[in-house]
Amino acid sequence: MTTFKDMPMCCIAPPDLLDAVAENGSPEEREAALRTRDMAETGRAQRAVIAGGLRSSLTIADVAPAPGKVRTIYDAENAGDYHLPGRKVRGEGDSPSDDDAVNEAYDGSGATYDFYREIFKRDSIDGNGLEIVSSVHYETDYDNAAWIGFQMIYGDGSGQVFLKGSLTKAIDIIAHELTHGITQFTAQLVYRKQPGALNESFSDVFGSLVKQYSRGETAEQADWLIGGGILGSALQGTALRSLRAPGTAWSTSGGGRDNQPAHMDDYVNLPDDGNPANDHGGVHINSGIPNHAFYLAATAIGGNAWEHAGRIWYVTLTERLGPRSDFLEAAAATVEVAGELFGVDGDEQKKVRGAWQQVGVL
Repeated sequence: MTTFKDMPMCCIAPPDLLDAVAENGSPEEREAALRTRDMAETGRAQRAVIAGGLRSSLTIADVAPAPGKVRTIYDAENAGDYHLPGRKVRGEGDSPSDDDAVNEAYDGSGATYDFYREIFKRDSIDGNGLEIVSSVHYETDYDNAAWIGFQMIYGDGSGQVFLKGSLTKAIDIIAHELTHGITQFTAQLVYRKQPGALNESFSDVFGSLVKQYSRGETAEQADWLIGGGILGSALQGTALRSLRAPGTAWSTSGGGRDNQPAHMDDYVNLPDDGNPANDHGGVHINSGIPNHAFYLAATAIGGNAWEHAGRIWYVTLTERLGPRSDFLEAAAATVEVAGELFGVDGDEQKKVRGAWQQVGVL
């Protein structure tokens, strides 16, 4: 049973991006990046105290309401973790707020709930109607959004790393973070090395699929970007990550760039040593490899990516993987699931296998 002390702390802004801005940006941009990075680490420590002490014996089931879509939005009023969730400003079925961030968090979490319910018959994050709690206006000018194990938090953005107000506008960011919650309740992929990169990749995959579903886009029509249009003044490029072309999404004027690999030949073997710069062994960096495998499979199969490739990846995440599953295990599982769902040696299975071969995992 999942308890609060088991919960991961997953942020949308990767450490390598924040470090690139800190090294290459203007004084204001550097300050924003360093503040966000330091606050993320401080927040992890604070939540560990909360989880290990006050809530160590409390389970998610203890706070889950009756099944169904239940969203509650709070205003953190620019405070941090010890003041979460903040002041309640909108509940399920309430009229829209005058605050755009409140309505965007409400609508984005609702769109994510609807996707999982309508496509995979999943009732909320835990599968049993868990209330989706979100706090907007977390800290001051905070350049991050995160699933913190039991709720969402959204910073307002500083304008330097991310545009002000952009983090609640990006439905793929919202769905990415909420999918970390689904991983928490299913595969429980540990947040380090290859299991952590898979954790990040599944969130990118379903973040992209929720966006595609909400727009009615086929695999061919989709942009396959995560966080398109949210980059602030310190960054050039299109987005945080690209599933179509890992390593091309962003850069800085001083030479920093997106360094996600698309193939195992370029896997970045970073230590999992507690140094924030090493990103738990490169979880945001190496996720480019399984991300690209999904893109290749989905576009090869064609049509609506959530119908075939998305279903294969969903069953794999929720039924076949465990905490320490690596890329090879994930690849083998998706090939097996493709055969079970759509026929052994069928088109889907061949194209899923081919995708993993193209990125050098199989």
